[in-house]
Order: sequence, then structure tokens, then C-alpha cells
Amino acid sequence: MKTVTLYTDGACSGNPGPGGWGAILMFGEYKKELSGGERNTTNNRMELTAVIRGLEALKEPCAVELYSDSKYVIDALEKGWAKGWRARGWVKADKKPALNPDLWERLLELCETHTVTLHWVKGHASNLYNNRCDELAVGEWQKLK
Repeated sequence: MKTVTLYTDGACSGNPGPGGWGAILMFGEYKKELSGGERNTTNNRMELTAVIRGLEALKEPCAVELYSDSKYVIDALEKGWAKGWRARGWVKADKKPALNPDLWERLLELCETHTVTLHWVKGHASNLYNNRCDELAVGEWQKLK
């Protein structure tokens, strides 16, 4: 199984508002940048979309080292919250509806295909690839203003 590195970030101008996402996939010397945006979305939807699009770009099951500055994404996966929401029909432990079930469903499917190791990184700090993902995401929402 190939080991790839995936950096992701999402951004939004207003919440909701125009949003963008960026992802960088790396395997050996190979590096691919991906990005996109939506006119009316939220920051969390863009964070999730970045991870989903990065994983969807892989052509075969891989071991993925995922780096994200989103505690929402990292914690929901690492602490099993998203699986719990799905098991309860997209209801959180406090009986409120879980947000973004469409994206969580897809992300959980992808996490069953790939072996994903999660890494939280501080946003807007000195991480070159996280900063580049932020530039890609911001560039996408700025196109939609």
C-alpha cells in the first residue's frame, strides 16, 4: 500500500458565505494541488470538502497521512464522533441533528477505503503546506465574491 501525505484547508468569507478549499497530495517527488469553492457554504463544509476531494483523487487504497488545522474534522474522526452520529441516524449525543451529514457520510466511506492517520496542525503558523492550502482556499472564495 502506497503512503501518501495529504494537507487540507477550508476557508469562508462570512459563515455562511462564499467558501473555498485547498488540498495538496504528495507521494515521493509527486505533488498535486487541488482546490475549489462554493458560493454559499460554511467553513466546516469547506474543511470537510478539502479532505474528501483529496481522498477521492487517489486511484487506489492508500495509507494516508492527513494534516488539517480543523479540530472539527480531526476530533470527529479521531474521537469517533462521526461514526457515532452515523450510527444514531445523524443525531449527536445531545439529541440535536449532526451538521453536514452528506459530507460526513462520504468522508467515512473514504476512511474505510484508505488507512487514514490524522494529524492536527496549527493554522496560520509556520507550516508551509498548510499555509499553501489556506492560500488555495482563500483564492477560491475570492473568485466568488
